[in-house]
Amino acid sequence: MDGTLLAPAAAAPEATDRLFEELYRETRDDLYAYVAGLLRDRSAAEDVTALAFERAFRKRHRFNPDRGTHRAWLFGIARNAALDELRRRGRHAELGFEPADETAPDPDEHVEAAMRRATVREAMEKLSARERELIALKYFAGLGNAEIASVVGISESNAGTRVHRVVEKLRKECA
Repeated sequence: MDGTLLAPAAAAPEATDRLFEELYRETRDDLYAYVAGLLRDRSAAEDVTALAFERAFRKRHRFNPDRGTHRAWLFGIARNAALDELRRRGRHAELGFEPADETAPDPDEHVEAAMRRATVREAMEKLSARERELIALKYFAGLGNAEIASVVGISESNAGTRVHRVVEKLRKECA
């Protein structure tokens, strides 16, 4: 997304609305998958995703391109909204790791594929909440290391290192 969410003062509000609509279309599915992965509740994920977009629209004038991409900014807002929801529910730091798989194969799937998925799920359950969040940001949300760094408040190199370590940890658990 090349434009800024904050159109110049002389620009028509329609330009800002169009840019925000573009951001919505580009990120809605990934944002929902990320939030669903954190909350492990489809209904709550829909509500929190809508809330994140609402907050982003209201705060679009605060976006600072020097601090990261529109996408990372939006995922940061969604992360905060999801953590607010978890706190509201009384779940202190227990983050989920995977959204509901709406494209899951029918019950006649191959046993080998089912076993691989079960192995990955078991390995993911052994990760800490922070590690599961990094996996969700990288693979459910499709964020790059710079965007992950912006969302969780660490350096880009630190984000890359942490993601790499978590992936290696998963590989060892699944071997």
